Amino acid sequence: MRKYIIYRVLLCFLVLIGVSIISFGILHLTPGDPVRLMLPEGVSQERMDSLREELGLNKPLYIQYFIYMQGVIKGDLGTSLFFKRPNLGIITKALRASFFLALVSISGALLLSIPLGIIAGAKQGSLIDFFAIFFALIGQSMSPVWLGIFLIYLFSVKWQILPVFGYGTLKGCILPGITIGWQLAALITRITRAGMIEVLNEDYILTIRSKGVRERKILYRYALKNVLISIITIVGIQFAQLMGGAVVTENIYSWPGVGKLIVSAVYTRDFPLIQSILLVVAVFFVGINLLVDILYTFIDPRLRY
Repeated sequence: MRKYIIYRVLLCFLVLIGVSIISFGILHLTPGDPVRLMLPEGVSQERMDSLREELGLNKPLYIQYFIYMQGVIKGDLGTSLFFKRPNLGIITKALRASFFLALVSISGALLLSIPLGIIAGAKQGSLIDFFAIFFALIGQSMSPVWLGIFLIYLFSVKWQILPVFGYGTLKGCILPGITIGWQLAALITRITRAGMIEVLNEDYILTIRSKGVRERKILYRYALKNVLISIITIVGIQFAQLMGGAVVTENIYSWPGVGKLIVSAVYTRDFPLIQSILLVVAVFFVGINLLVDILYTFIDPRLRY
């Protein structure tokens, strides 16, 4: 198991090096002069030369990358051109908001979808099974844009029981949490139901039943354990994506997360901030995938070898 973890860490390290090269190359892959793209039209040549000197764009490319990586290792991701503040502080604040929203939406989705998927898989063909199928179909077909606008109209405009904006309060995160968690709950319900149906038809489950083990114990101790790998995979991917920013939802509800920050950085042509967001989000994505791979080995001992 130790060799497996070391191997995965080395792979993650190589991936992060590749991401650092890509994020560094954003300034240089754009057509034209990157300084002209960052600054509004009509600025003086002195201002352009000053910004080029500030960003180190007048140095050779390999020296620019070396300076960039030195700053990354020290935790210095540069300064935002628009906010005039260090990029790391801006991104950290946005990550806290995205983490809070991701935690609320994923927790709600799991509390609803796992019991529903288990019962639907155990009682295939029943009324609750048809409800689970219908819920999964509707949930995965529904656009988050339409759902977000509909929830705002229903709960904030018509009934006036929930706020449209409200970061920092539990009440304010209900609507964006439902908007994100709805599709996730539908997906996990479908995956859990399909996995339970497959596992419950295995020979070893029939053997356990023949020994008189209670059905509840079979479902939660033996069958669910084999479905957990699929659930953890989906949750890990979705959590990493949400930490990278739920762009649509965060902009609908003006949630100050990474998704809203990305849109703001693109609109203001803040290339240093875009660079830093890409790198930080990649670190989170790789780290969460590494954690999911390690969790696999605890759930299924066969993967340790």
